[in-house]
Parts: sequence; C-alpha cells; structure tokens
Amino acid sequence: MSRLKIVGLSGGLSAPSRTLSLVELVVERIANAASAAGLSNETNVIDIAALEDIGHLRARPGSPDVEAALLAVEGADFLIAGSPVYKGSYSGLFKHFVDFLDYRGLIGLPVALLATGGSDRHALAIEHQLRPLFAFFQAQPLGTGIFFTERDFADGVVAAGASEQRLDQLVSEAVHALAARGRQQISTATAA
Repeated sequence: MSRLKIVGLSGGLSAPSRTLSLVELVVERIANAASAAGLSNETNVIDIAALEDIGHLRARPGSPDVEAALLAVEGADFLIAGSPVYKGSYSGLFKHFVDFLDYRGLIGLPVALLATGGSDRHALAIEHQLRPLFAFFQAQPLGTGIFFTERDFADGVVAAGASEQRLDQLVSEAVHALAARGRQQISTATAA
C-alpha cells in the first residue's frame, strides 16, 4: 500500500492565523493517530493566503505553487478543509481557491470540515456553507465538523472538555475513513 496523502487546506487570511494553526493541529493529530493504527501517511498543509499570485488566478494552470497546491488537494486521500467565518460564510479567498479545483478530483474524498469564528453566531457555517460546498464536489465530509471560537482554541491549544471531545471524535472518524481508503487502494492494486 502506498502512503496515504493527508492534505490540510487553510483559508485563513491573517498572520498569524488561528485557522491555519487549527488545520495544522488537526493534520498532525490525524496523521499521528493514523500512524498508530498502522496507516503509513504523508502530510501537506496548504496556506492559501501564502500562495503567491493566488489573487491573480483567472484560469488554470496558475503559477507553479498554486498549481501544485490544487494538484495536492485533488490527489489527496484525506482533506482537512478549514476557513475562518466572515459574515456567516467561509472566506472569499478560500472560495476563490476552491473554484479552481477540478470537480472530478474530489469525488468520494473524505473531508474534515473546520471553521473558526469570533462568536458562536457563526457555528452553523459548517452545516450551511462548507458541507454543501463539498457536497457539490461529491466529496464525503465526516459526520463531525469543528467550529471553534477563541474560547475553544487559542495559542494552539484546544480547550479541555467538549472542544477536546469533538476533536477526538473527528480524529477517530478520520482514521476510520483513512483505513477504508487504504483498503480501497489495496483492492484496486490487486484488481489491476
């Protein structure tokens, strides 16, 4: 079995970015749990705001770093997609990047949905914005999504209690999805 590709995608705009920190933490937790379960993996975290020329992208292919980021997402075995919530939705930069993904590249792809926001007023952004976006691509979002405010996640640390339990549940679901993806790779290789 080849190494499973775990890709994190952060649509955060600020520097430092709480969303990027959360995506990095979740990628690390999922990769470690997958390794502990015997699933060989490699990780890649894409910070959309750091991609040179992303704002100038009008057609594909774009600059080499933007094209590499798009191909990484399309070639992932598992995607962690995170965005800050602005006025009830994901960031415009996040959507701009997603608009250039090949819709066929995400079919059946398991996706962990993450969002950060200033208040709980934005908590439904995962269900009303991110989940339908990835449903369009026929991706397979995990049942558990994570929306964290600064109260739940600050300085790279997840608050104990319900926030940590939600993260543990998401990691468990992710490892299950990765194991299924690994079995699928073996089945495909055996059939060929």
